[in-house]
Amino acid sequence: MKLYEIAHARAGDKGNISNIVVVANTSEDYAMLEAVLTATRVKAHFEDLVMGAVQRYELPNLMALNFVMHSSLQGGVTKSTALDAHGKSLSSALLNLTL
Repeated sequence: MKLYEIAHARAGDKGNISNIVVVANTSEDYAMLEAVLTATRVKAHFEDLVMGAVQRYELPNLMALNFVMHSSLQGGVTKSTALDAHGKSLSSALLNLTL
């Protein structure tokens, strides 16, 4: 099963930090995501991109998990030569994760 089948996501950035919030479609889906979608797994999914730590914050009232990925934007918007310097497409990339 792909993550996009049970959740949607949004990405944001600040400097060289990208964050992705994953919002489950149902409370049952959130319970499963809490168990399997770890910071370690997200870091492994972005192994070639995220050079720093990944932190996970749980938002149970919103059925969401927020992942903060440090050193993930090649120095930040003003320093990066990446086509997506803001990292907005990272949410779509994460949703392609196989659970």
